[in-house]
Amino acid sequence: MIDYKGYTGVFDYDPEAECFSGHVVDLRDEIYFEGASVPALKASLKRAVDHYLTVCEQRGEKPDRPYSGHLRLRMDSGLHREVAVAAASRGVSINRFIIETLEKRID
Repeated sequence: MIDYKGYTGVFDYDPEAECFSGHVVDLRDEIYFEGASVPALKASLKRAVDHYLTVCEQRGEKPDRPYSGHLRLRMDSGLHREVAVAAASRGVSINRFIIETLEKRID
């Protein structure tokens, strides 16, 4: 993973082509980048994101922003109840409980 201006790019290496290629994962729009070395890959990501932002500005469109911080969850009503009880027993909101639980699980 590499980041630029809050946009996250993931990439793979193709040994036959001896080239890295990747895409930005945070958007509905598609942004691709590539390079024969890590520095070239990073430069390509920067150019691609900057180009995307310029095009959006020229069109008068708001660019997609990586992750709003809002996430809707659907779960079984029994699990919902268990989460609510666990949150209440810890004296926190369901939202806070879910965030803390996720933070513990992600390295």
